[in-house]
Amino acid sequence: MIIDKFNRIHNYLRISLTDNCNLRCFYCMPDEDYAFTPVSKLMQAKEIEAIAKSFTGLGVDKIRLTGGEPLIRKDAADIILSLSKLPVKLTLTTNGTRVHEFIRMFEDAGIQSLNISLDTLQPEKFLLTTRRDQFALVRKNIDLLLEKNFHVKINVVVMKGLNDNEINNFVTWTKNSPVHVRFIEFMPFSGNRWTSNKVFTLREILDTIEKDFEIETLPAEVNDTARPFKVPGHLGTFAIISTMSEPFCSGCNRMRLTADGKLKNCLFSKEETDLLTAFRNGEQLAPLIFESIQNKYASLGGQMNTDFEHLHAGEIKNRSMITIGG
Repeated sequence: MIIDKFNRIHNYLRISLTDNCNLRCFYCMPDEDYAFTPVSKLMQAKEIEAIAKSFTGLGVDKIRLTGGEPLIRKDAADIILSLSKLPVKLTLTTNGTRVHEFIRMFEDAGIQSLNISLDTLQPEKFLLTTRRDQFALVRKNIDLLLEKNFHVKINVVVMKGLNDNEINNFVTWTKNSPVHVRFIEFMPFSGNRWTSNKVFTLREILDTIEKDFEIETLPAEVNDTARPFKVPGHLGTFAIISTMSEPFCSGCNRMRLTADGKLKNCLFSKEETDLLTAFRNGEQLAPLIFESIQNKYASLGGQMNTDFEHLHAGEIKNRSMITIGG
């Protein structure tokens, strides 16, 4: 097992397949013209499979594929099918634009749950946020997943003044549709123009929802990042990921592998461990993995030990979100 010095067992690996994306969300990708990682520096399909096996051999039993947008990678289907043969629960996070091309393959791979990133229910605001006119396609693909009985989570990054006025529209969506909405507090990454006054907190989200709905708290697992809730009588649920206002690091079981093969022991860690180069050099990966996790901080990569209202994003040393993996 992979255990850190705070006795947290790490059994969940998130693998980024690419830092490329067919959308241009401003909080994820710093610029429209972005220099993506050359293919030669990315993990290749067989390398991803072999490195993933190193983790499963150490007790990892859940893998989530991320990007960028993982489904724009040309060999995405091959990678997904190869990883589906490992003894893990396999899932992925996608922007939903290419789901219709992969739906049969998801079923063949035994994938039962997907996270879809969707920050607005308004087509014009979707265009503003993503800089691409793909809203209708994403909604159609969400409906397709639901028709095929997939467990669908909707990831909503809430930003004050942008989409905080849509929170209850998302909750209303859960009434007659079995979607599971996850409201995410806006987090700082390199180039995403984060400021504390854009953060809409867990408490503010709950206060907003309780103006229109009665809600009940649902039970949560020790490793859950999201606090789950439900409106009685609704088919779906909602949850809140409160990274900034009420961090949940004490139960963290996650590790992240970037598309260029760097292990990050925390979303906010400035330190990285180069597993891909080590693998290509024929080195054993287990000692490097154990060392990285032993060096993990108690919370937030050791970089945000202050109230977020007094946090200066420019002082945080990290990558942009798209190069880390969502």
